[in-house]
Amino acid sequence: MAFNIGLSGLRAANADLSVTGNNIANVGSAGFKQSRAEFADLYAASVHGLGSSPRGSGVQQPHIAQLFYQGNINDTQNPLDLAINGNGFFVTKDGGEISYTRAGYFKADNQGYIVNNFNQRLQGYRADSEGRLQNGVLGDLQIAKGNHEPKASSRIEWNFNLDSSKASPTAWQNAYDEHLKANPDDKAGALEAANKTFNPKDPASYNHSTSIELFDSQGNSHHLTQYFVKTGQGQWQMKTLIDGRSPTNPESTEAAMVSLEFDSAGRLDTSKLAASGGISVGPGGLLKLEGWIPAHADGGTPPKWSANGSAAAAEGIQMDLRQSTQFASAFGVNSQSQNGYSTGQLSGVEIDERGMIFTRYTNGMTKLQGQVALADFANVQGLTALGKTSWAQTLESGEAVIGAPSSGTLGKLHSHALEDANIELSEQMVNLIVAQRNYQANAKTIETESAITQTLINLR
Repeated sequence: MAFNIGLSGLRAANADLSVTGNNIANVGSAGFKQSRAEFADLYAASVHGLGSSPRGSGVQQPHIAQLFYQGNINDTQNPLDLAINGNGFFVTKDGGEISYTRAGYFKADNQGYIVNNFNQRLQGYRADSEGRLQNGVLGDLQIAKGNHEPKASSRIEWNFNLDSSKASPTAWQNAYDEHLKANPDDKAGALEAANKTFNPKDPASYNHSTSIELFDSQGNSHHLTQYFVKTGQGQWQMKTLIDGRSPTNPESTEAAMVSLEFDSAGRLDTSKLAASGGISVGPGGLLKLEGWIPAHADGGTPPKWSANGSAAAAEGIQMDLRQSTQFASAFGVNSQSQNGYSTGQLSGVEIDERGMIFTRYTNGMTKLQGQVALADFANVQGLTALGKTSWAQTLESGEAVIGAPSSGTLGKLHSHALEDANIELSEQMVNLIVAQRNYQANAKTIETESAITQTLINLR
């Protein structure tokens, strides 16, 4: 009997050594979870289960448990290196086989799919071509490697202040006064004569100017410049040129024009807006530039301007300057924006703590490519290890609960980071010593039983 007891102890100690050795061997494996050998005693059952003091029959090893507590998170230089801080597993797929892992070594393959070191594809919620997330259906996450297509500008917003203390430009005022002196009742003619003094190359012919970049359908960059000329108390003219040319006729330098009028509080009176030269006044005081012909100049002297073959936004360019003011302070543009952009090349990838994958482009734009999904289980101890630092679902683990990082009980995601194995090396070395001593002690049990048996055999 003692032989069997000692042998069971040897097996148990050997299993403990194997488990501890495996932990030590994987101390550098990202996402690895240490194991623990769990033992229980054995007793021989008496007849009908009776008997108050059954004799022990050794030790059994009913289970090797994996401890899924958090490992340390270390920063890396790779944006596709991912670490989970909290509950959850990455979902990976190889053909039709699904597995779960905490090892966040990921990269993009030659087709742009996000894969781990074993070419298993990371699963998540994909985005369509417009960057809209397709929630609810898991798929292979992929990073589009093509260029970001350009977008023609269709909306411009300004918030500027015109200096109410400014006088009209001298040339403008002189032309107005001279015409009115010769024609006392012809204010319209005087205004027309004064307007002819505007010259975008002569800063003295206008009070203020500002410029904003906009784009045509091919992503070509253009500059829309606004020139402001004070024409009376609270009254201004805003003259618009694109690349120094008329918006609707590249062969002309005649500016499109909008008449602005401000109330006594310095606010723009949108009910008194008037426009011409391709600009119209829409509902609510929104302006719209229609008929813009994107143009370019040849290399001649002087250069000749003509259409460049691209187009403006089909819906025109909406221009919103309703928040603009006329106060007695220096001219300034408080804010301006437009929604067009040029062609962009892929310059980087970013993943936030919710698992949102964004590609960044040289044109300053970003695009959503998808969202990493995480899985959790009612009983993680019920998962079965597959090797490659991955696990498979079983009946004991229960069905995988899939969701986005930071939702429910799922942890946050860290990009540029990897989770270390949750192994304390010094603790494992102590366990190794203990397992070795247990092995030696059980070997001593067998040795002692052998000596006793030999003594009995030698009796005469």
